Amino acid sequence: MVPDVSTGDRTRGLLSYLFGPGRRDEHTDPHIVGAFAMPGIPDPGRAPLDQHHALLTELADYLDQPVRVREQLTGKKVPQHVWHCPVRTAPGDRYLTDEEWAQIARRIVHATGIAPDGDDSACRWIAVRHADDHIHIMATIVREDGRRPRNNRDGQRAQAECRKIEKELGLRRLKSGDFTPAPMPTSAERAKAQRAGNSVTAREWLRDQAYAVAAAARDEAEYFAVLSALGIKVKYRLGPKSGEVTGYSLAAPDDINGQDEPIYFSGSALAPDLSINRLRERLTAHDLTDPPTARTSEPSPWHRADTVLRHLHTTLLDQEADTDQDQDGIVQAQAAAFSELLHNAATTAPIHARAELRAAAAAFNRANRSAIRAEHQSAKAVRTAAKELLYTLSSDQDGAAAAALLSSAVFVLIILARWHETRGHQQQAAAARQSLAHLQTAYQQTATPVLTDLTTRTPSPQATQRLATDVRQAVPDHAARILADPAWPALATALAKAESTGQNPRRALAEAAQQRELDTADRPAEVLNWRIQRQTTEHQAHRFRAATARPNRHTPASQASVDAAATAAQRGPQAAREEPAKRR
Repeated sequence: MVPDVSTGDRTRGLLSYLFGPGRRDEHTDPHIVGAFAMPGIPDPGRAPLDQHHALLTELADYLDQPVRVREQLTGKKVPQHVWHCPVRTAPGDRYLTDEEWAQIARRIVHATGIAPDGDDSACRWIAVRHADDHIHIMATIVREDGRRPRNNRDGQRAQAECRKIEKELGLRRLKSGDFTPAPMPTSAERAKAQRAGNSVTAREWLRDQAYAVAAAARDEAEYFAVLSALGIKVKYRLGPKSGEVTGYSLAAPDDINGQDEPIYFSGSALAPDLSINRLRERLTAHDLTDPPTARTSEPSPWHRADTVLRHLHTTLLDQEADTDQDQDGIVQAQAAAFSELLHNAATTAPIHARAELRAAAAAFNRANRSAIRAEHQSAKAVRTAAKELLYTLSSDQDGAAAAALLSSAVFVLIILARWHETRGHQQQAAAARQSLAHLQTAYQQTATPVLTDLTTRTPSPQATQRLATDVRQAVPDHAARILADPAWPALATALAKAESTGQNPRRALAEAAQQRELDTADRPAEVLNWRIQRQTTEHQAHRFRAATARPNRHTPASQASVDAAATAAQRGPQAAREEPAKRR
C-alpha cells in the first residue's frame, strides 16, 4: 500500500480532477467514501449531471471555509493549503470495500495529524474513490480553530501507518523505506512517455544517464561535459555572492512543456545521491589522474579490478564477522563505489553481457545509498579500479579476465545484500538481490564461451591424468568434487598453461584453494579455474617487471650511484639531504 503526500493551492481544481473522467478516461464511478462529517456533505459523484459543476463549487467552498476565515483574520493568503494523499494497493491485492477504504482514510488522517481521532477542531477532509485499487484523501490544512495542523513528517507517518494496515488487512506487505529512494515519476510524466512511445519517463532516463556518467567522470567538469555531449541540457544554480555552482538541473533532449521550454529536473529530484554536494564527495574519492596508456607488462584493468574486488570481499567478510556498526559508513561507501564499477563494466564488458550488466547496475542504484552516510574516501581503491575499466585497450579484451571479475563481483554483491538485510535496509536488500540475478546471468554469458574454449584445448589424456593426481595431492578434501565438475577439463587446461609459465601445478592449486574456502562452491573446478588463471597472469607480469628492472650490464654500479647523486643535486640541496633518509 503506497501513500503519496503532496500539497497545492487549488481546491476546486483538484476536486474537478477527482470527480472527472481522468486524463485518459480511467476514472470510474467517482464518489466520496469517507469524510470529516459524512452526513449532509455534498457528493458531486452521486448528483445528477446538471448539478455536477455547481456541487463541485459548493464542496470546494465548504472545505475552504476555515482557510478563508484565517485569511480574513490575518490578512494574509494561506500558502499551499490543499493537502493531497493518494493511497494505492499493490498489484494482486484483494478488492477493498468502500467501508474498508473509509477506515483506511480515517487512519491516515489521524496518523498524519490532519484529523486526529476525537478532535472536533481538526481539518476538513474527504476521501474519493474512482478506481478499484486506490482512493484520494484531500484536506484543507487549516483547522476549525484557525490553527495549522501539526503534520510534520506526514509522508513518513503515512508510510508507517500503511505498513500496519497491510498487516492487519492481509495485503501485500511492502518494504519499509528509509526515505532515500529516488523520486518516482508523476502520473503526468508517465502519460507523456506513453504518448511518445517511450518505455521510461524523461526523469528516469536522465537518472540512468547521470548515474552512468558519474561513474565514468574523473571530476565535476568532466561530469557536466559528458552530459552536454549526450545532448542533455545543463542549467547551473550559482551562489549570489561567490558565483560558485551550488546546484544543477538537467533536461532531456526534446522534453519540453507547452511553452516549448525545456523541462529541468534538479540533481536531487533525480536521486538523493545525484545532488551537487553528494556528487562532489564521490568525484573526489579516487586516485585516477590521467587515462592509462598502453601497457605491456601490467595486468589489464579487468585483472586489477578483480584483485581489488577480492580484497574487498575479504574485508567485508571480516567486518561481517565483527558486527561492528562503526564501520557502516565504510561499507556504504564501498557499495557506492561498487555501483560505479557495475556501470563501467557494462560499458567495456564483452558485448553479449552488456545488457544484463546494465540491468544489474540499474537495479543496484537503489542499493548504493541508505540513511547511513558514506565515507567515500575509504572506497578509493574500488572507485579507481572502476574508472580504469573505461580505459580497457583492445589488447586487453580478455573474456577470461572479465569472467573472473564478474565471478568476484557476484561474491561481493552477496555480502552487500546480507549487510543491507542485517541493517534492516529492506528496499536496498531487495534491490541487491535483483541486481544479483542480472549479474549472475552476465557472468554465465561471459564465462561459458571461455570455459568452452578451454575445454576444447584440454591437454592429452596422460597430461590430464597427471594433473588429476596433482589435484588429489594438493586439495584432497575437495578432489572428488573438482574432478566430477563439468569445468574440470577447463581447469586442466588452465593448470597446463600455468605449468608452461614455470609454476608448479600442485603448489598453484594449493595457493588457489587457500584464497577462499571451497565448501560452499557449487562448481569448485570453475572457481579454481579463475583463480589459477589470475595467478598465471600475475606471475607473468611479475616476471616481466623483474626482467625489465634489471640494471643495464654495461652501466657500472658506481656510475648508477653517481647519476642518482647528480639527480638529487639538481633537485636542490634540501632534496639531496633528504635522499639518504629515504634510503634508510
